[in-house]
Amino acid sequence: MGERLVVVGQGYVGLPLAMRAVEAGFDVVGVDVDAWRVKRLDAAHSYVEDIADDVLASAYRSGRYRASTDYADAESFDVCVITVPTPLRDGVPDLRHITAAGESIAPLLRHGATVILESTTYPGTTEEHLRPLLEHASGLRTPGDFHLGYSPERIDPGNRRWHLENTPKVVAGLDAAALERVRAFYGRLVRQVVPVSSLQVAELCKLLENTFRHVNIALVNELSIFAGQLGIDLWEAIDAASTKPFGYMRFTPGPGVGGHCLPIDPSYLSWRVKQSLGHNFRFVELANDVNDHMPDHVVRRLTLSLNRLGRPVNGSRILILGLAYKKNTGDCRESPAIEVAKSLAKLGAQVRAVEPHADPFLIPPGIELVELSDPELTTADTVLILTDHDHIDYNHIHHTAHFIFDTRNRCRGPNVERL
Repeated sequence: MGERLVVVGQGYVGLPLAMRAVEAGFDVVGVDVDAWRVKRLDAAHSYVEDIADDVLASAYRSGRYRASTDYADAESFDVCVITVPTPLRDGVPDLRHITAAGESIAPLLRHGATVILESTTYPGTTEEHLRPLLEHASGLRTPGDFHLGYSPERIDPGNRRWHLENTPKVVAGLDAAALERVRAFYGRLVRQVVPVSSLQVAELCKLLENTFRHVNIALVNELSIFAGQLGIDLWEAIDAASTKPFGYMRFTPGPGVGGHCLPIDPSYLSWRVKQSLGHNFRFVELANDVNDHMPDHVVRRLTLSLNRLGRPVNGSRILILGLAYKKNTGDCRESPAIEVAKSLAKLGAQVRAVEPHADPFLIPPGIELVELSDPELTTADTVLILTDHDHIDYNHIHHTAHFIFDTRNRCRGPNVERL
């Protein structure tokens, strides 16, 4: 019998981890409080785009994986990895899911077991929040009785090049013994393990990665506003700057930032700085302000463009390409494209959207999902490109649509206006 692994949370982070661990020889229990998810998993139907149904079916056939809503099925574990969401509530970190996972796992802790948190959170969470929960409910202590670690998730949904196995994994432990356990565990799953000196360093590492992206996206988003007003082609400037082989990294503007990380993670860091030091993290606050207002800016720009064409937004037929927050995915949660679509619908536009992977039940009222077709393109007053899915033939879009407002720089021509 292999080592017993429990993965709490079977979402876009936890399920790939569970599947990789099965391949590495672990006996895995995937715990998730969502009964619908567990039912889908039991039927070998994956709801995570990076995990194909046949991979899930193979894991079940191996006898080394099962999903459950019952924490009792997690007893006698050697390693437990917690991959639950950490949202914001009214701008404050919401640790309810971590708390619930810790309180549920703690009674099952035994001597020598290892618990690892992967959820993105502020520095200090693992030691100051999760550790007391585990110790109180288990009666055990760490260091000594069990091991505690942290390893920030680095899953990029839909990325065909970088995935769990070939992405370096940052790891940390409460003490040297815990670090060695965490390092050994991930060493069986990924090609490169990167140990750091403390839990707080590992927690900050994840926030640094996403804050870096958030701030730089805000920079080019604000530049897109001013460049447009100045009559300068920002996209050409970005292309030119990207030829510099050092000291520059390419970022491009868009309708905002969305998803599970970028709109949330930098605010965790900002909150921690404010709570612990009494200072404002001004870069993050400025980036939040710029990125939060980009959906409104896109609507204003589109309104002005339609006015120049003699068409008010009210009554215009607008075909949106892409509602997801990033290309090659269908995840519309926390999507700025959804915010743009809702605003246009409130202004009276007939909003139709092409998003082949979206769940129709999660699409807000006033937005109609349609298939991409020539009749949809030719009857639209404007085609609005919000997410640049690679499966779309943009050359055909360019030659078929009457007018295109492109926030992703996929089309060029006299009938195209770019953000």
